Amino acid sequence: MPVTVVVGAQWGDEGKAKVIDLLAKEHPVVARYQGGHNAGHTVVVGNERYALQLTPSGVFYDTVTPVIANGVVVDLPTLFNEIDTLTSRGISCDKLKVSTRAHLIFPWHQSHDALAEEARGDNKIGTTLKGIGPAYADKSRRVGIQAGAVADIDSFAASVRQRCEAENVLITQAGGAPVDVDETVARFTELGTRLQPYLCDTVNFLHDELANGSPILLEGAQATFLDLDHGTYPYVTSSNPTAGGACAGTGLGPRNIDRVVGITKSYTTRVGAGPFPTELTDELGDRLVDIGREFGTVTGRRRRAGWLDCVMLRHAVRLNSLTELAVTKLDVLDSFETIRVCTGYRIDGKEIANYPDLPEVLDRAEPVYAELEGWQCDSTSARTPGDLPSQAHQLIRLIEEQVGVPVRIIGVGAERDDYVLWGSPA
Repeated sequence: MPVTVVVGAQWGDEGKAKVIDLLAKEHPVVARYQGGHNAGHTVVVGNERYALQLTPSGVFYDTVTPVIANGVVVDLPTLFNEIDTLTSRGISCDKLKVSTRAHLIFPWHQSHDALAEEARGDNKIGTTLKGIGPAYADKSRRVGIQAGAVADIDSFAASVRQRCEAENVLITQAGGAPVDVDETVARFTELGTRLQPYLCDTVNFLHDELANGSPILLEGAQATFLDLDHGTYPYVTSSNPTAGGACAGTGLGPRNIDRVVGITKSYTTRVGAGPFPTELTDELGDRLVDIGREFGTVTGRRRRAGWLDCVMLRHAVRLNSLTELAVTKLDVLDSFETIRVCTGYRIDGKEIANYPDLPEVLDRAEPVYAELEGWQCDSTSARTPGDLPSQAHQLIRLIEEQVGVPVRIIGVGAERDDYVLWGSPA
């Protein structure tokens, strides 16, 4: 039975939610497989704009069962704030399922996050300070608390108290203010009780859905080059957003997956520090930021911007076994007279086609560009390939030639229906 994975092919913020929202129409189950509330997925429906951090993007369809799978770390205050906000705006979350194996985030995780980032001084990673990394660290240290623990609320409360007291020792030693133990226990006991109806053995649920013939869509947060193993370390997230992470983060096996959709903007952006070969620090970069409204959904931080990097995309194809691409925000390039696309790197005078394995080498990379004529007309009304200008066709064909997989979806605006289907699914 078909399982589709949607993964960011750059440094995040590629517009995954728009593509997931489109694909969710064909998938009765949409599961988020990693990350936490450091993700920001924005969907525009008519005049309504929704910014999701934890809830899977398929929640906007009453035909979809949204699943927060085992690979996600869950901040309960954020989750229920999101549920309450969606419910108040007429979006039901009654079908939402949360894995009993998903780990929970607590106030001490956020304290550790802030203390660690402050200690880095000028070498800050740019973390969102939401406790994601420390929660994953506790998972690896085998001291984390899973969502399923709330089934026995008294035992859960005792575990929260014990962990909070133990972490306060470390927090105060590091110079931080201790977490209020009684307040934390009381608050999370209430939240834990509220979580109980959403708990689910999501591994078996997903396999049962497959056995019943239901197509499943797996939604990643962040992106390929923020992957803990394959990103520009240490400027990475704390989990594996790549397609391989979809298996570990849901319990589905590799042979269950038959479609992997990589999402890329028609240019490149990045938040925070780290190497960025095609970055534009001039007026052109400012234009990309201004036209594309390149400010973080969760943090509000200004994104760095540059030309599209096909060296990155080729590597993303390899890492994720991408079957196809969705190119978003094509309309942002509407006013550019010339459009550049990076097709290779030059490092220490030598031209290379493959993505370097070391961030310090990537930091020395000089992009080799192909130049294309811009179309300088409005593309936002395009709904078929024939509606797009010939220069846009040249850009899409160049991307396909460079990365070796077909483009299937092209985003031409922020609205839900602002897209062009380019060919048929693989």
